Amino acid sequence: MAKHDLDPNYLDPNYEPVVNHSGNTPFHQVLAARMQRRTVMKGSVGAALASVMGLGLVACGSDNSSSPATSGNVAKTDLGFKAVATSNANQVVVPEGYTAKAFLPWGTPITGSYPAYRADGTNTGAEQEQQVGMHHDGMHFFPIDQKAGGNSSAEGLLVMNHEYINQDALHASGPTAAADNAGVRPADEVRKEIAAHGVSVVHIKQDSEGTWDIVFGSPFNRRITGNTEMDIRGPVRGYNKLITKYSPNATETRGTLNNCSMGPTPWGTYLAAEENWAGYFANGDATQPREQTRLGVGSASRYDWELADSAEDQYVRFNISTVGATAADDYRNEANTYGYMVEIDPFTPESKPQKRTALGRFGHEGVIFAPVKEGQPVVCYSGDDSRFEYIYKFVSAKPYYAATAGGYLLDEGSLYVARFNDDGSGDWLPLDLENADFKAKVDAAVGTTVGDVVAFSGFENQADVLLNTRLAADIAGATTMDRPEWGAVDPNTGQVYFTLTNNSNRGKPGFEGVNAANPNELNNTGHIIRWSEQGNDHAATSFDWDIFVFAGEQGTETVVDGEVIVSLTDDNIFNSPDGLWFDYNGRLWIQTDGSDAAPYQNNMMLAANPETREIKRFFVGPLGCEVTGVVSTPDVKTMFVNIQHPDGNWPDASDPRPRDATVIVTRDDGGVVGA
Repeated sequence: MAKHDLDPNYLDPNYEPVVNHSGNTPFHQVLAARMQRRTVMKGSVGAALASVMGLGLVACGSDNSSSPATSGNVAKTDLGFKAVATSNANQVVVPEGYTAKAFLPWGTPITGSYPAYRADGTNTGAEQEQQVGMHHDGMHFFPIDQKAGGNSSAEGLLVMNHEYINQDALHASGPTAAADNAGVRPADEVRKEIAAHGVSVVHIKQDSEGTWDIVFGSPFNRRITGNTEMDIRGPVRGYNKLITKYSPNATETRGTLNNCSMGPTPWGTYLAAEENWAGYFANGDATQPREQTRLGVGSASRYDWELADSAEDQYVRFNISTVGATAADDYRNEANTYGYMVEIDPFTPESKPQKRTALGRFGHEGVIFAPVKEGQPVVCYSGDDSRFEYIYKFVSAKPYYAATAGGYLLDEGSLYVARFNDDGSGDWLPLDLENADFKAKVDAAVGTTVGDVVAFSGFENQADVLLNTRLAADIAGATTMDRPEWGAVDPNTGQVYFTLTNNSNRGKPGFEGVNAANPNELNNTGHIIRWSEQGNDHAATSFDWDIFVFAGEQGTETVVDGEVIVSLTDDNIFNSPDGLWFDYNGRLWIQTDGSDAAPYQNNMMLAANPETREIKRFFVGPLGCEVTGVVSTPDVKTMFVNIQHPDGNWPDASDPRPRDATVIVTRDDGGVVGA
């Protein structure tokens, strides 16, 4: 996610108000205690750290590379490329011997009548529904023969999220503001904006010369938008707090919005995350229910879609004020149908997307699955990307069998939230009313103030718990984190990695200051945490955790037991780690969404060897962009990387509008990317 200057009036599509006032132990306090025992961050702030932590930090005498020397055998995870330098050029930079090419920019026709992109911004809403959306984000490549057990690297379905929009670029002369247009917005502008959100499914194929292109006319080519019909599945299906005029039985909704990262399922479908969706709705009531306040819904919406001049139901629904006699007469509950992981079957284009409510409702950054085992539960993890929020885990009630596996496995199971203990251990706390410990905590909280919920009244049932996942996590006693974003599971060791991007509130009045985990005021650089589940069983309820690397400038060191494990150099300085992905050979790819000031310059992607912690910069994006979303073909010879919200008329300098796009990266000798 792009997180820059936050706007209290929700005009910034990345606005994430701090809505956790639970008082739970913040992660920086846990980490501070943990660091006293084992791991510290060193570098240009070393003296300040010694003062903050009461530590006598002794220099380790290491001024060499970012990792210790390897022991001999060349592993698949070795990084064989020459690191690229930081850059502030308006172009993509890749290592010597590699080529990068822009592909599938916003507006590319992929379905229907294949309407051409027009650089003057005059494409209609109906045309945008047939074109690649805006602000590319998480994505996955599905081999075209995957359902038959194959792993083609020459043809497949590239599925990608479109997180939000650039209104100025989307319209010919920018958006028409309701305030300047008798209090309404042109309906087709609204339709176009909704259509630019969502997901694109694109059938692509490589020719004999190695060039990738769209398979035009393929039945698989598809757009899912902010207005596509969807089913509600899992424990929240049919719950009265989801009743709307559109779905009086609370089983359906329309659209998915602000889709950030994703997660390919073990059975070959795609889960899109709904992250900063709260700002799309407007509630003008004097008071709001906790289902809205704890998620950050405000009195005004970001784009004023509810003010479309046609007053059609598909637009009015973004007004979630109480205007009818009952919930079945208005859209007071419409926002309760958002905040989930949305399952899409790319191989069945006629299928309806499914909102999987058992995975919880919050600001999902994405979801990652642990390796599945025949006859064992399915396990997946998700981060809630907001300051002082939590990391969650879902364990299915039913076992996985490859022959019959499907989305039904995500409809029943146990949802947990993470507590990180200061001794390096951790616990998964159940969010289940049938669990005696959690039920006791809920009962004890009734009548008290939980966060900003005054006189907490309990939960009606398990559906209510899942609808209010953040509130349930507050009560459980989870550890607040510094914006947990993408996760990844090491295919070789089973260890789980998560990026903690930064926390722009750290050090401000009313918030904690610097500490060993966050040595820069406001914690602008972030770090990556990892853990091992007890007994290497991903369904376990306890784990051991540590820090993989601290981000920062030259000289930033991650020190374990007095030894410098990582020392950042010109080849690998980075800040605000965001995207995270293990390739099929076990390399860890790290993408950034941080400051574009010196010394970091444009956002980037780095590769890491998880065993040695060697890290090298592999890719630098163009001006103003976030580098987000990465996947490769199964042979790891073609890599797809997404560029979001570029500036400077990238990728075509002759186009007056910047266009988000996917970048295809290949080795000139046809070899494995990163090797």
